[in-house]
Amino acid sequence: MGCFECCIKCLGGVPYASLVATILCFSGVALFCGCGHVALAGTVAILEQHFSTNTSDHALLSEVIQLMQYVIYGIASFFFLYGIILLAEGFYTTSAVKELHGEFKTTACGRCISGMFVFLTYVLGVAWLGVFGFSAVPVFMFYNIWSTCEVIKSPQTNGTAAVEQICVDIRQYGIIPWNAFPGKMCGSALENICNTNEFYMSYHLFIVACAGAGATVVALIHFLMILSSNWAYLKDASKMQAYQDIKAKEEQELQDIQSRSKEQLNSYT
Repeated sequence: MGCFECCIKCLGGVPYASLVATILCFSGVALFCGCGHVALAGTVAILEQHFSTNTSDHALLSEVIQLMQYVIYGIASFFFLYGIILLAEGFYTTSAVKELHGEFKTTACGRCISGMFVFLTYVLGVAWLGVFGFSAVPVFMFYNIWSTCEVIKSPQTNGTAAVEQICVDIRQYGIIPWNAFPGKMCGSALENICNTNEFYMSYHLFIVACAGAGATVVALIHFLMILSSNWAYLKDASKMQAYQDIKAKEEQELQDIQSRSKEQLNSYT
């Protein structure tokens, strides 16, 4: 076999669907974890500087955000390992399908592992749907603040006394208690918050993190379809192997009967 034929054979065994899903999963998790981590830190800075000057008012929120940042580290590490495992499983099942009629033998353990990955990926997909919905909450909050600032900047309200009556009360979202001071910002002070780098970066990073969570959901759905298809192929392969084993055994028995018949015939003659 020449070098070109060898390369073609190797490329034919690459699970391209699993490879695409792995790249999409890594990209989505990286965007969600990286952007989410920085955006949470920026959110804490905005709250401390403008909406809650007393440290005790947002102490619980700071602890929760710090815990979420540690959870992000764990999510990134887990999905890096899990994506590599699913890619390796894709290589295994692709080899099983490519050599379905050859000497390749699927085992009950291999089929059980494939079924376990199907179940685990389904559970992770449902969990990431919740993560995707949860990641849209800060986007909604920042969008409301940004839209309020746009109303303040509009020509109809700019330069009038009604500007100072346009406020955003962050306490209504439940992230800080109602006794937090000042808790809300109005008019030009609110507009200054929207013009800060912390607000601008956090808002857009939360959007990117939400998009990353959505990409991860798509990747897990893609993985689920691939794993289900590969598991069905392995199940068919096991049935084909059982059929071939029975057929080979029957042919061997037939050959044994024929050989014994010939021996008996020769003995009579």
